[in-house]
Amino acid sequence: MTLDEQLAAYVVGAKYEDLSEQARAELKIRILDALGCAIGALAGPPISRLRLQLEDFGGNPLATLIGGGKTAPDRAALYNSALVRYLDYNDSYIAPGETCHPSDNLGSVLAACEYAHKSGKDLLTALALAYQVQCRLSDVAPVRARGFDHTTQGAYAVAAGVSKALGLDQQKTANAIAISGTAYNALRVTRTGRLSNWKGLAYPDTAFGATHAAFLAMRGITGPLEVFEGNKGFMQSISGPFKIDWESEDLEAVRRTNVKKYNAEFHSQSALEGILELRETQQLSADAVTQIEISIFDVAYNIIGGGEEGNKHLVQTKEEADHSLPYMVAVALLDGEVTPAQYAHERIVKADVQQLLRKVIIRPNETLSKRFPKEMPCHIHVSLNNGQALDLDKTDYEGFYSRPMSWEKACAKFERLTTPSLSAQKRNAIIDATAGLEALDVHDLMTLLGLSLLNA
Repeated sequence: MTLDEQLAAYVVGAKYEDLSEQARAELKIRILDALGCAIGALAGPPISRLRLQLEDFGGNPLATLIGGGKTAPDRAALYNSALVRYLDYNDSYIAPGETCHPSDNLGSVLAACEYAHKSGKDLLTALALAYQVQCRLSDVAPVRARGFDHTTQGAYAVAAGVSKALGLDQQKTANAIAISGTAYNALRVTRTGRLSNWKGLAYPDTAFGATHAAFLAMRGITGPLEVFEGNKGFMQSISGPFKIDWESEDLEAVRRTNVKKYNAEFHSQSALEGILELRETQQLSADAVTQIEISIFDVAYNIIGGGEEGNKHLVQTKEEADHSLPYMVAVALLDGEVTPAQYAHERIVKADVQQLLRKVIIRPNETLSKRFPKEMPCHIHVSLNNGQALDLDKTDYEGFYSRPMSWEKACAKFERLTTPSLSAQKRNAIIDATAGLEALDVHDLMTLLGLSLLNA
């Protein structure tokens, strides 16, 4: 069998009973977290533009849009995935050469499960598979250093999760994965230099295409089964050689994923927790600061600190702000929080944060880099205008897999994100539905999510 066919056999053979109790609990936290991000993003300008396109193009109303309405499943996957992703507040997974956001797969799996009239148990199983495929390919076949985006592995994850949700057999699952993996190889330029709306829409577009690919395979369309190891395939053209034994894989990767505490790029989380700790415990104020120097692992430096992916002191848009560690540290110190409010345009361009972010210096540290990704270490050194200094070391943050976020904290984050849009009754209904997914059909959850949510 090809590696694609081995992966398909793994997908078809997976079952709900393979999930440990902890994995089931963590999946529910990730689902609630992603739904909170989605509802919190309903008023985002790119979301409104995407909604206009869906309304203009139409689609057979077979799958529910979060916030109201229905469309075709592939378009629901696109829209709902965009909602999950827009705030850049959903979960993350880190491998030595790759970072991804596995809950980006939720929109596709929800659409397929609703279309196929599947249960909450089916949803948990299909989503766990998508997590496993994306995380494990990130481990063994990172593509960032070769100039490709993490959505490249996501194409395989979406196809696997949707195929499971649709109940495809091994042959059709292999074809779905082959079509998707061949077609959706994205460039890393999405996240370098001057950032654009596409940073938040790249994975939703992959979700759209990979969901569509799985439905094509369901109809009998075939794909290149040697997509991984074949001539000019993934290994030869993009990743280089790798090995993975899908027959020995479990469904526990979700337990190694991380929930964001702050609305900020993932690699910033420990530094933001540290600067907010200094603000609280040392009564640190921006007026007292002459310079903030953060030594951090090289991945964070390269992505959000001004390394290989561009200058992070030039910040004018949301997309630039949530990928600039100097901006995020500065706004955290000024405002005492990092939430969606910190990415409003009027906040980004305000003089206080623009001046303070230029006092934030990010440096890579070889010793700290060796401790990543088992830790998220950083050292914060704050020079004060009275000649004194404050120092703090961090190894992780609340939400990192070594210090997991509790269900109660996840509910609190969900409530913060959704209170502007939902009544307490509707918030509690979604929380209860997520907690009790095993007893529900996905249709029941989508009915809740499809109600008109804004100002409800």
